[in-house]
Amino acid sequence: MSHPIPNITVNVDLTNPGQFFACCGLLELADRLWPGAEGAFQNAVFCIYTPGTLTELWRKVIEARLESLDPSDETASAMQLGAPFDLTLDWWKDQHAGGRRLKVWAGSMRGVRIAQAMKAAIIHAAKQDRPLDFAAVIYDPDNPKKKVEPFYFDARRGRSAQPIDIGFSPDSLSLMSVAYPAVEFLCLVGLQRFRPRATSQRRVFDYHVWRTPLPPCLATVAASGLVPMADGIVYRFENAFRTDQEKHKSFLPATPQGVSR
Repeated sequence: MSHPIPNITVNVDLTNPGQFFACCGLLELADRLWPGAEGAFQNAVFCIYTPGTLTELWRKVIEARLESLDPSDETASAMQLGAPFDLTLDWWKDQHAGGRRLKVWAGSMRGVRIAQAMKAAIIHAAKQDRPLDFAAVIYDPDNPKKKVEPFYFDARRGRSAQPIDIGFSPDSLSLMSVAYPAVEFLCLVGLQRFRPRATSQRRVFDYHVWRTPLPPCLATVAASGLVPMADGIVYRFENAFRTDQEKHKSFLPATPQGVSR
């Protein structure tokens, strides 16, 4: 389906891979709520062509339950986003289509707890004109006094976490700073279907911006460059180590590589 004017628009920084895949996640959820939704990037705005509104979509996301599918595995359990989306999230366990290479959390980081905390904070991001730019210190919804660190999908957080850039490791000192909950949660959702394309460099990936309205089933191949769009632009980013132990990673800012071919 196509509409001349999108019902949903979100400002996006295309050099931030977390924001790019968060937009992909938003399209995924919109299509599950209103089958036939299409999305496209128009300059610095992501547009979704659908009968519904962003307010309605946020409300459904906030109301949906997010649960662990393996309570015995606090760090890497698959998750289920409940009705009306009914979406299983387990891409970080995929060894064949590149999902595992994109996992940024490790060690004692509890994936389900992080996802639930970021999702709960969307209630605040949804009130903003630029929800992907909403930043706050995030707390555990089950323990409001307990702070929760993000996954590190948002490049603004990743950029400030590199010891080589700032001279010390924030993680080693247990420093706490703001996170971007809408980006962190929606990127987690977006990577279930949408994947960047691996380059010849280890941990370096490309994603392709598409400008023609497409449903998720076609947008996913456009995003990975498998079907290059004539009017698209390629961006390259690194999923870089952010600790001395080389376990935890973060998405770094992307640089444009030119037009899709």
